[in-house]
Amino acid sequence: MFRGKLIAAALTLPFALTSAQAVEMGDKDEPIKLAINEWTGQHIATHIAGETLKRAGYDVEYVTAGYDAQFTAIADGEIHGTMEVWSSNAPDLWIKMAEAGKVEDIGPTGIEAREGFLYPVHVKEMCPGLPDWEALKACAPLFATAETLPQGRLVDYPADWGTPGADRLTGLKLPYRAVPAGSEGALISELKASVAKKSPLLMVFWQPHWALSEYETEWVNLPKAEDGCFSDPAWGVNPDGLNDCDFSEARVFKVVWKGFDEKWPAAYEILQNISIPTADQQAMMGQIDQEGTDLEEVVAKWMDDHPDTWQAWIAPAQ
Repeated sequence: MFRGKLIAAALTLPFALTSAQAVEMGDKDEPIKLAINEWTGQHIATHIAGETLKRAGYDVEYVTAGYDAQFTAIADGEIHGTMEVWSSNAPDLWIKMAEAGKVEDIGPTGIEAREGFLYPVHVKEMCPGLPDWEALKACAPLFATAETLPQGRLVDYPADWGTPGADRLTGLKLPYRAVPAGSEGALISELKASVAKKSPLLMVFWQPHWALSEYETEWVNLPKAEDGCFSDPAWGVNPDGLNDCDFSEARVFKVVWKGFDEKWPAAYEILQNISIPTADQQAMMGQIDQEGTDLEEVVAKWMDDHPDTWQAWIAPAQ
């Protein structure tokens, strides 16, 4: 293992007790390069990680990189880490580089990812039995529109995102019609209008998203997803079809270059320790995407407001 400079904790960590408590920093003179991908949540997670490393005494650089292509750069050591990889759409390059032992999964980000059927909380009073999915059978007329009568309406993802809502309606034999939204913005408009008018709404949505920090919602409890749901028609409540279950659970995790722990031992431990609450990320996404606040300002305020959180990430690396 790399044995670089020993930097006294008292010089870099305000909460250290004495200089005898030393952090093995590793190659402190070389910047740690973290990948910046294409979505706001990833920007937040990456900057929180980077700012935490800076407070521990490291130099950090943020490098714009495509979600798929970044894994070649990480495997080559040109980029040293990426802070938000989703198991639900992990690129082939990630799998290839992981199998080759060139990149390493260092644990979850703390983000609780979820996809599924969602409704504003006021709808629960209109449809007794929610959040149990079977309540939707009797409540179909409540959600019907002129476009879908006599079936209920499910607002699905935009057409170019696939048909996950329609697939589940078929699998669970629910008397609804999936109507694709035109865009992410259209999904938000549906939710906003439903809350304002207290009107019925059933939609496909995902977490984390800033809208879930602004509007009170609940998930429908669909049958828990298992592999057989997607491969064995005999599995589940519909013995003649697939997709008679909820969305697969996605794991959101951090990845680093395989040589990271030898080059920066303390930083490696710090990144392993980082765990960002979903509610915090969603609130910050809203500040950036809806209120127009700069990313750096939002992250700086979070760091100022949560010193106990990020100091706890650093402390075990002492």
